[in-house]
Amino acid sequence: MMKFNETEFLPVILGADITAYSLVRSFHEEYGICSLVLSRLETKIISTSRLCENRVIAGLDNAPVLVDTLIKVGKEFAGRKKLIVMGCGDWYVRNLIENKDELSEYYIIPYIDEELLNKIVLKDKFYEICDELGICHPKTYVYNCGEENDLKFGFDYPVIAKCANSALYHYVSFEGKRKVFRFENEADLKKMLANLESSGYDYKFLIQDCIPGDDTNMRVLTCYCDRNSKVRFASFGHVLLEDHSPLAIGNPVAIINEVDEKIIADASRFLEYIGYTGFANFDIKYDSRNNTYNFFEINVRLGRSNYYVTGSGFNAVRWIVDDLIYNKDLEYTIADREHLFFVVPKGIIKKYVRGNKAIMQKVKQLFKEKEISYPLYYRKDLSLVRRFYVVVSYLNQYRKYYKAEKNSVPVYGKIKK
Repeated sequence: MMKFNETEFLPVILGADITAYSLVRSFHEEYGICSLVLSRLETKIISTSRLCENRVIAGLDNAPVLVDTLIKVGKEFAGRKKLIVMGCGDWYVRNLIENKDELSEYYIIPYIDEELLNKIVLKDKFYEICDELGICHPKTYVYNCGEENDLKFGFDYPVIAKCANSALYHYVSFEGKRKVFRFENEADLKKMLANLESSGYDYKFLIQDCIPGDDTNMRVLTCYCDRNSKVRFASFGHVLLEDHSPLAIGNPVAIINEVDEKIIADASRFLEYIGYTGFANFDIKYDSRNNTYNFFEINVRLGRSNYYVTGSGFNAVRWIVDDLIYNKDLEYTIADREHLFFVVPKGIIKKYVRGNKAIMQKVKQLFKEKEISYPLYYRKDLSLVRRFYVVVSYLNQYRKYYKAEKNSVPVYGKIKK
């Protein structure tokens, strides 16, 4: 039976996807501890792990149930452990933030306050702040649902379209719903907008200049701001490939760590200007037309691909624990170790990135040097049953990409066919 270290704190993780497992693994790697995972459904990624206790709570996606469950857990460990709670989805994080007053009696909640959340999580507001600071972002037309819109952009088709409020968008459904759309003409755009209007979504939708280039033009940046709103850590990644399924487009599935001090400086100015605390995750795209890097959005939590940080040798959870549990003064650090993170087989990376010979050469080199990490494959957590589900999950990516390719699912900048 696996033995765990005793620490004065316990991670409480909300969710049961690869994001949750990446955090469970990170806490175990750094501190040798077992986490508590609360989820509304059982997933084999979590339930077969020996590194966590998984409690499946029916209705956990209902706010009152979530809060009530967290209070019960808080009382269970009162006086025994400091609890630090982390959400693996925007809905969880928003509810933690909105209920901070009630939950702070039991938990350390490593997220910003509601007022700032509402200011920056709305993508149109995010772009307004970027304009103030002179930070590049895509040319954007704001479509106001429920109002008359002239659809005059000032830029040409093709265009990218996406919601400005992901929390509201999560709850609506309509024909052809996707996380991100690409349109070649006004007729198809209007058809989608008509479906959107009938769905009940009542905020803004963003229509943007389509920056050319495939997934390899994407970048990701993860920063940590301490309790005094000073940026103390940054990890920059060059995205090789993104998820191609309709509701997950934009999630990186292969990343190589790099260093770009200009982009880190821009993000740091943004974060310190608004008084940010905790982890922030930026989506960025390179525009070859004018040699600029354009900030797409900010996520107020560690993202689905957060293990690209830990896998490169800079364990993400250590910044939270050192800052909020141990109250340490953090040294400014930039992750500078070249490393390949992936959640899809090498064959898929090769198929979709083969046009970029320089990147593929780098991929081959990193595999040869074993500077690679697949978050689900952890030698200290590989029972026979778990090994089976890890292999199935890994190989299932072939089916997933085949299906997306067959349906010609559009991605940023081009359509894979």
